[in-house]
Amino acid sequence: MATPRNLARTLQRLRSNSLQQLTQCSRSTLSTCSRIKSTSPLICRSRTSSSLLRQFSTTPLRLHGHIHPPKPGEELYVTFIDKDGKEHKIAVSKGDNLLDIAQAHDLEMEGACGGSCACSTCHVIVLDENYYDKMPEPEDDENDMLDLAFGLTETSRLGCQVVMTKELDGLKVKLPSMTRNLQASDFSSKQ
Repeated sequence: MATPRNLARTLQRLRSNSLQQLTQCSRSTLSTCSRIKSTSPLICRSRTSSSLLRQFSTTPLRLHGHIHPPKPGEELYVTFIDKDGKEHKIAVSKGDNLLDIAQAHDLEMEGACGGSCACSTCHVIVLDENYYDKMPEPEDDENDMLDLAFGLTETSRLGCQVVMTKELDGLKVKLPSMTRNLQASDFSSKQ
């Protein structure tokens, strides 16, 4: 299985080999050889053939869910109550949002928009008003999406917008019995 480190080494070797082969080409074979910017591909044209050498770059690995395991002693706890009433107590890190936490632990929270506050499928109900009051006020975008949520309550929030902090340690949220995911196709005329 290729790890990110192995992949980066392989790409570096390919880049080095390609550049060595290019420098071994004679000047008479290459009519034009230019590098526009350091990040752009190296383009070489000859009278008989053209070849294109691309620069490779890598980005840091970003795991699904974007959550990090909590460090010992820095755990925060959140409890999800699923549609069947079963409780799931999970140790999380500061800065993780409820949507990512739920998805990383295979709980039934859809998050159709990927956490961009453009749907209501990550709707949760905060069970304790004291915890609800410790959260920042929902912004207009979140309130607009909550208006579309199934089973809306006074303590409803979108899971993608609830970020865990020390003040929220011990938070309990309930997942609604169903979600509503409106799409443009829901409003098209049916013939």
